[in-house]
Amino acid sequence: MKLFEPNMGALQVARDVLLTPFGLDESKLLKALGSMFTHKVDYADLYFQFTKSEGWSLEEGIVKTGSFSIDQGVGVRAVSGDKTAFSYSDEISERALMDAAAATRTIARQGAGKVKVAGNMVPGGGRALYLPHDPLVSLDATAKVQLLERVERIARAKDPRVVQVMASLSGEYDVVLVARADGVLAADIRPLVRVSVTVIAEQNGRREMGSSGGGGRYSYGYFTDALLEQYASEAVATALVNLESRPAPAGPMTVVLGPGWPGVLLHEAIGHGLEGDFNRKGSSAFSGRIGERVAAKGVTVVDDGTLADRRGSLNIDDEGNPTQCTTLIEDGILKGYIQDTMNARLMKMPVTGNARR
Repeated sequence: MKLFEPNMGALQVARDVLLTPFGLDESKLLKALGSMFTHKVDYADLYFQFTKSEGWSLEEGIVKTGSFSIDQGVGVRAVSGDKTAFSYSDEISERALMDAAAATRTIARQGAGKVKVAGNMVPGGGRALYLPHDPLVSLDATAKVQLLERVERIARAKDPRVVQVMASLSGEYDVVLVARADGVLAADIRPLVRVSVTVIAEQNGRREMGSSGGGGRYSYGYFTDALLEQYASEAVATALVNLESRPAPAGPMTVVLGPGWPGVLLHEAIGHGLEGDFNRKGSSAFSGRIGERVAAKGVTVVDDGTLADRRGSLNIDDEGNPTQCTTLIEDGILKGYIQDTMNARLMKMPVTGNARR
């Protein structure tokens, strides 16, 4: 895990994609931020984003659907006490920026507050958890179709009971630029790819399904033949096990959750309750309980945005802070909250966690 200061390469790409073509520079960003502080605003930031994405899917040996999209825009946020205002424009221009700033500052009364906007922009730091690939150009269209056809051939060859294979390939190239009122200017280039395979197996008139897949912050070159073989094997094995399955008995029973997607259950059960804004407002079951036991002994929960190349990891979070590995619950004791910059300031605690918009 490497921390770098600053990511000049990503910052230059973000300028070239999100600022220069629209006649914007750091001075105009500061002008927009400064205009919000003509009202009693505690915090403000600008969030620029350019996203290019595609998807391919194969069924019955034919690529039946394909999609491609480009989205870009800027979001302007202002915070005053417990109130947050957000304005968005898919037009990136100085006029749109100033209009959005004028809309968001209305959450606060006129008159300068104690907080002042920075006089100049300073590049922020971040991590180097993945390479700044553009996955969409890492393979041509023919090679992408051949990849899906290869997955299908591998899956069908695994067992004669496989009667149908569905495979999909998706990729995303995301450029983000964050400008904060405290003068931090941070950027990130976020690649994301995934291959999914679903098979249907049939035996004695019964059909069952199995799925597998994976990906992360890579180019399409990540999907080697060995990895495609693994995905196909897992999907077929699941379908064949399901063919032999019997109905589960009713009633309460012990459930063991393995690593991976079951983590979503944990996120929904307690993740939102550990977010800083809910705890600052006192609306969470965990409010004011740091240092107390909130889970059984042996239970430790971390929010880790620093795992290299993983789809949930980022070099910076969406407020321009380097992502962290934060212990939320340790051996059953509540240790902290998931916080962004503004919540941490209002709660007078360190910035912890990995803020998302």
